[in-house]
Amino acid sequence: SGTGLVAGFDIAREPEKIKENIGYMSQRFSLYEDLTVEENIAFYAGVYRLPTAKRRERTEWVIEMAGLSERRSSNAGELSGGWRQRLALGCAILHEPPIVFLDEPTSGVDPLSRRNFWELIYSLAGKGVTIFVTTHYMDEAEILCDRVAIIDYGKIVALDTVPGLKQQISQKDVVELAFSGVDADKAAEEIKAIPSVHTAVTTDSILRVSVDNGAQAIPALMAGLERLGAKVTSVTLKQQTLEDVFIHFTGRPIREEEAKKVSFFIGAGVPSKWGR
Repeated sequence: SGTGLVAGFDIAREPEKIKENIGYMSQRFSLYEDLTVEENIAFYAGVYRLPTAKRRERTEWVIEMAGLSERRSSNAGELSGGWRQRLALGCAILHEPPIVFLDEPTSGVDPLSRRNFWELIYSLAGKGVTIFVTTHYMDEAEILCDRVAIIDYGKIVALDTVPGLKQQISQKDVVELAFSGVDADKAAEEIKAIPSVHTAVTTDSILRVSVDNGAQAIPALMAGLERLGAKVTSVTLKQQTLEDVFIHFTGRPIREEEAKKVSFFIGAGVPSKWGR
């Protein structure tokens, strides 16, 4: 139930208007693998009803933007993951939509392709396009996105800039303790019982603890682990990260299978009529 507007159009009464104003790129490659790069672009030009006079111009723009000049006659199925993502993005923005939705656009591609893809995203944002991105890469969200929304089981539990989100938990320090010799879940439960501890989660035998004062809490944390018979191999006092923000608002560390519960967006030039 409820109502919704996208680019000022009602989702129930004006779906076709919405389609004209948004681009969408799915996580799974959804273009036709047995069509060439140019044929895929031509197909989407028809779907978006681009005027015949403009199709050639937009086709050449997409090919140049995506760096596919030498691959324009190659079947989409023959492209590597990075080139596929570029082609998919090009087809999603062929009709120059003011809003673009990207569903885990860099999942499964190599680091260089990720960097190149984000450069394309930033060039679009710099031209005033609002871009929504879902990702489970914390570094992408923390470094590259203007605002971050954490969605937990269908509800937005936090929405702000990255500095703004960190400020909400800035009064807490983070202590990481590497240990061995004791069950990780049992260690976390023992540490949670210490009064100064806000959260305690373990990942690969590393206990990440949020406390009011890290320097003062370290002796108590080490003593708690040693009571269980654990051997502490390293202790690190760290700055808050976006993962700490996620843990703070959801009560658990983010895992890859939870990617759909976490959304981020970048909008370096968001049109004022839609707000930032």
